Amino acid sequence: MMTLRHFEILRAVAETGNFTRAAERLYITQSAVSHAIRELEEKAGTALFDRLSKSVQLTKSGRLLLEEIIPILSTCEALDARINCLEKQAPLHIVSSITIAAFWLPKILKAFQKDWPDISINVDVVSAANAIEILRNGKADIALIEGTAPQGPFICTPFASYPLYIVCSPDYPITRRELTLQDFCSEKLLLREKGSAIRDTLDSVLYLSGHTAQPAWTSVNSLALIEAAKAGFGITILPDVLVSEPLSQGKLISLSVKDLLLKNELFAVHHRDKYLTTPLRTLLLHIESTMSQGLYNV
Repeated sequence: MMTLRHFEILRAVAETGNFTRAAERLYITQSAVSHAIRELEEKAGTALFDRLSKSVQLTKSGRLLLEEIIPILSTCEALDARINCLEKQAPLHIVSSITIAAFWLPKILKAFQKDWPDISINVDVVSAANAIEILRNGKADIALIEGTAPQGPFICTPFASYPLYIVCSPDYPITRRELTLQDFCSEKLLLREKGSAIRDTLDSVLYLSGHTAQPAWTSVNSLALIEAAKAGFGITILPDVLVSEPLSQGKLISLSVKDLLLKNELFAVHHRDKYLTTPLRTLLLHIESTMSQGLYNV
C-alpha cells in the first residue's frame, strides 16, 4: 500500500538524483529508500527510475507519478503547518431565542470578537424548544435560551433575567389597572405562541393557580402583539425591553395582576459531553460575565 512516506521518498530521490543523498535528507537508511522505491515500482508495474552509473533519473512513468504526488505532499505540508491552529479557525455555531438575539447576543459577540477576531460565528435565531433540539442533536455548540432550564445531558449557566410586563392601550376598556387572575383570564389576551419561553412561563404560573389562558390573538412575532395592544385589541405580556418605549410614550399602560409576577431567566446551555474549545470557553466566560457585571439584568 502506498503511503505519504513512499511519496516523500520518491520526491527526495527525484530532487537529489541519488539514493544516498535522499536518505540523508530524510534521516533514514539507504536501504529504506531502496525498499520504498522498489515497492512503488512493484505497485506501478513499471520502473520509476533509470539507474545510471553515478545517479538515478526519473523515467517518464516516474515523472507522471511525481506530478500526481507533488500537490498531495504540498497539501499535507500546509495542513501540518496549521494543524495546531485548528481551534483558532473552526467556526462556532450558536442557536439563540429571539429576545436574547435582539438584546443580549450582539454585545456578547462584540466582546468575544475582540479576543478572537478571526473566528467565524454562525447564529440561528429559533424558539427555545428548537434551540435545545438542535443542541441535543449535536448541530450547535451552544444554545442561549430563556424560560426554564432544560432537562437532559446539559450544563445550564444562568446569565441574566428580565421581567414580563402586562400592558394594554390607555383606551382599552378596562375598569381598573389591578386585576385578579380570574379577571385577567377573561380579558382579550394577545399572547405569544405555545412553546415560546414567554408563553410557557405564563401558562406554568396560570396552571399552578388553576387557570388557563384563551388568547384572542396568538403570534410568533412580539412586534405584532405590541401593535395590536396599542390599537386597543387586548392585553399582551412581553419583556420589559420590548415595551419600555411605548410605555414611556404613553402608547401603552402597565397593568398588575394579583399573584401573577412573571420573570424569565436566561441560560447558556451546552451539552455536558461536548469538548469545549478555547474559543468556546472564552465565549462562555463572556456570557457569564454579563451576570457578574450586572450589565444586562433588569
